[in-house]
Amino acid sequence: MKTYAEMNEQELFALKAELDEQFKTEETKGHSLNMARGKPGVSQLSLSMPMLNVINIDSDMHTLLGNDTRNYGDWDGIGECRYLLADMMQVKKDNVVICGNSSLNIMYDTVARSMALGVNGSTPWSRLKKVKFLCPVPGYDRHFKITELFGIEMINIPMDEHGPDMDLVEAYVNGDDSVKGIWCVPKYSNPTGITYSDEVVRRFANLKPKAEDFRIFWDNAYCIHHIYDEIHDEILNILEECEKAGNPNMVYMFASTSKVSFPGSGVSAIATSLENMEYLKTCMTTQIIGHDKINQLRHVRFFKNIDGLNAHMKKHADILRPKFEAVLEVLESELSGAGIGTWVKPRGGYFISFDAMPGCAKAIVEYCKKLGVVLTGAGATYPYGKDPLDSNIRIAPSFPTPEEMFLATKIFVLCVKLAAAEKLLGEMGDAAAE
Repeated sequence: MKTYAEMNEQELFALKAELDEQFKTEETKGHSLNMARGKPGVSQLSLSMPMLNVINIDSDMHTLLGNDTRNYGDWDGIGECRYLLADMMQVKKDNVVICGNSSLNIMYDTVARSMALGVNGSTPWSRLKKVKFLCPVPGYDRHFKITELFGIEMINIPMDEHGPDMDLVEAYVNGDDSVKGIWCVPKYSNPTGITYSDEVVRRFANLKPKAEDFRIFWDNAYCIHHIYDEIHDEILNILEECEKAGNPNMVYMFASTSKVSFPGSGVSAIATSLENMEYLKTCMTTQIIGHDKINQLRHVRFFKNIDGLNAHMKKHADILRPKFEAVLEVLESELSGAGIGTWVKPRGGYFISFDAMPGCAKAIVEYCKKLGVVLTGAGATYPYGKDPLDSNIRIAPSFPTPEEMFLATKIFVLCVKLAAAEKLLGEMGDAAAE
């Protein structure tokens, strides 16, 4: 089989004509398929419905220590919920503060607090001439929106199968005191699905920041979100590694149950050093009296412990796995050997990252839209929405059914082929004109 790049102009014209006919046929079918955002499907949400019966009017509303969850107190979260999320994040309970329903909200607050008040007594970032953040790419668009909103300059850091380019990270962090942070999704990364290697984690822990207020924003969003029962990625504990390296205050870790129980109605947490915790306490106890302890109690009584969480996530995996496999089956059968796209088979998380031929991503997304398939916008996985290669597309298989994902991927592949053929024909025309 020839790759597209090996085809001559006549072969590409014939291929494009065939693809155009297929496109017209699909256009008449009125598809309405969405694989844009990583929303849990209806069957996943149903798994947590019994949680709503765990607490009712007759329930004992007290914690194991006897505190009344209906009243004030426990600003850092009820003890049993701190234990539960500490086990989920593989950290110590004393390093955990339970917050509201969204880890994204904690990350926003952490950046906002640093802008307004500084980090542990340092100069507030808003008073500095320049503040920069490193952004491993492709990455999570909502991270980038936070730093963009606050006017923080974002710097692309390429990713490979091991994690971010640590030579670049070290050069920026160790050499520029205006670099104040880096966004990380270290396990089953959004969108590539890769997990940072031990070497990468250790190099993070051993950074020597020129800025004393540099922090790693370690978004452990998918720490228990495996797709396969027999294959689980493991990752070193960044808090422990930073402590060993003499950098105990350098990291904030974030997590939530948004894709475990109910998005918008889960519980979230930040884990960090005890010194950082003291500063957080000063700020947060001014901001809040305490988060929703009844919801924390509901989660603890439903899941009970980390074993209950893991058993629940196996049910999620059973639902997600056929959807991911439907996408991967079509990509493999239709595009392998064509030379017009690459992808990674993730072992967990919520996304499949696809790299098209450079210059094709926007066209693919637009073609899919015309055929009734909604994708995350091209460029969304890069700061400022600007993918320098116009190549990366994030596929989110979670919400549609496996059958819908199979059909949506078939349409996606058609658009990939069409965009690639047009791109190559355009390049041939440009070459002939020179």
